[in-house]
Amino acid sequence: MDQVESPRAVVPLEAGAGPENPPCPACGEPLFGWIGQKRGLAGPVRRCESCGLAVVGESGGAEEALRDLDALRHGDTIRIENRASFACSLGNAGWSGLQPQSHYLFTTEAVRRLVARRDQIVKRRRWQPAASLAATWQTLLNSVTFGRNVALGALRGSPAVPAPEPWQRRIDALASIVLAIPAMLIAVPVELAGGIVGRGSVVSVQVELF
Repeated sequence: MDQVESPRAVVPLEAGAGPENPPCPACGEPLFGWIGQKRGLAGPVRRCESCGLAVVGESGGAEEALRDLDALRHGDTIRIENRASFACSLGNAGWSGLQPQSHYLFTTEAVRRLVARRDQIVKRRRWQPAASLAATWQTLLNSVTFGRNVALGALRGSPAVPAPEPWQRRIDALASIVLAIPAMLIAVPVELAGGIVGRGSVVSVQVELF
């Protein structure tokens, strides 16, 4: 007689809740470990498997996340480094969005859930091609440098984490120059694909009251 396999039980995300997996400030689901302690970051990074929000170090809850979100606001538009981007999936710990001052790392869905707490909606989102391409390019360079975001730090004064040793910094400078064009040739199709399917590296969202 043929044996019939029983379907695998689906374990809800809530089952992972606990002191090591605090609730996501945006949606309340548990935050799971993503990236360990790294130089230049305030602590390990946890991420939400539901809305995509990530938290560097300790979470201060929804109100603190909203304050961080408001710091990215220009009028009724908020510009975020998109943690749901192709570049982030490709780079992981080398993602350019992991900047020294980072605390909350947003996605469009996380923004939608957070602003809903104060009766706002995301009316429109828009991919930022130039900024996105630069972010993806830097993410690719981060995979071959000792420091993080050194190219954009030199070109734009963006927050960067230089390598600790002088000889490492010299190698990083050389690698950023030699590999600039090859990295750009890879970044262009990656970012175009991300922009088309809503997973671009930098996104601006327009929020309004209900």
